[in-house]
Amino acid sequence: MKIIYLHQYFKFPYESGGTRSFDLSTGFLDLGHHVEVITSTSDKRFKKTKRWTKVIKNGLVVHYIYLPYENNMKYFQRSIIFLKFLFLSAFKLMSLKGDMVLATSTPLTIGVPALLKKWIHKTPFIFEVRDVWPEAVVAIGAINNKILTRVLYFLEHLIYRNASAIVPLSVDMKRSIISRYPKLAKKPIRVIENVSEINRFQKGYSKKVSVIKNKIGFKPRFTILYAGAFGRVNGLNYVVELAVKLLSLDPTIVFILIGSGSEKDKLIKKAKDNKTLNKNIFIFDSVSKEDLSQIYYECDMGTSFVIPIKELWANSANKFFDTLAAGRPILINYNWWQKEVINQKNIGYVLPIELNEDEIKNFALYTRDEVLIENQRKNALDTAKENYHTDLAVAKYNGLFFKVKI
Repeated sequence: MKIIYLHQYFKFPYESGGTRSFDLSTGFLDLGHHVEVITSTSDKRFKKTKRWTKVIKNGLVVHYIYLPYENNMKYFQRSIIFLKFLFLSAFKLMSLKGDMVLATSTPLTIGVPALLKKWIHKTPFIFEVRDVWPEAVVAIGAINNKILTRVLYFLEHLIYRNASAIVPLSVDMKRSIISRYPKLAKKPIRVIENVSEINRFQKGYSKKVSVIKNKIGFKPRFTILYAGAFGRVNGLNYVVELAVKLLSLDPTIVFILIGSGSEKDKLIKKAKDNKTLNKNIFIFDSVSKEDLSQIYYECDMGTSFVIPIKELWANSANKFFDTLAAGRPILINYNWWQKEVINQKNIGYVLPIELNEDEIKNFALYTRDEVLIENQRKNALDTAKENYHTDLAVAKYNGLFFKVKI
């Protein structure tokens, strides 16, 4: 089967960012499928007079369009990029022949080219929901125009209705979709969570080096890693507030924050003002997914944070699954499905949405429970293998391809 994978932010492991689409595509190739990817890039090597650049790498055929995008862009600027990619990718998609289109959000507009391909060429498409758009962006106030909101909800429903199958990345996303559009319950809606690339995180490190020690000058007793975007929804002010409390309570707990985004400079300033920067908070630039495995190996715990808006708690963030693949406990500060998994599998710690002194003291004590931490490390890796291994996701998708095609 020839699959056309439509993903605006496709990344190889040597780049920074999520690699779900690469990992799934590689799995599809192993099953004998042919995969062509349509994506955008900020890499200036692709800034040419020719609009599209075709690259064949790792067996994948990738079509790149140069559309520079940064995490610190305002929502209006991002919207312009989304619309440009919608227009350009639609024409590229029409020029390619395929048996199936797999369109993965965000943004929601990624579904429009797939929709046109179905209407014009009768090519079925699967729509993968990474975030429940526009529900999430409306909830955080990024879009507050009532007319635009109605248009986006209409577009969401139109895409869902015409998709041959919908793949939300969490059970909470599925609940959101069905609660708002009950008639879609008759359609194939298959939850395929984000993936834990176990081979990458279990084999991609060396015991002979210490990247963190080289960066900060010492080896902390207990190191907590955040590797991801520094955006508004990530709510990393929470980490600074936590670090302030822990600095006097237990300064041997250290936070390593790696990434980029619109809130990064503000976060650095806040950490400076609170006298935690370069004491128990250290902030660095993004690294490739390949290099991230070494850093996870040197840390004791991974994290995922969001601001206290419930529509964001349905997330299926890479950080959660990378942490499990690395065999590390996960720390979060929100409710819903991830909290349930953490408690059921004993794979981490859930802090309250609003910090309080008793809970911070309990967390500090938790970091010194070596037996519990070791047990959670084992549980984390077992959970990744049993539930989120890339091979499992590929197999689920493969079954869906043939079900939809038939």
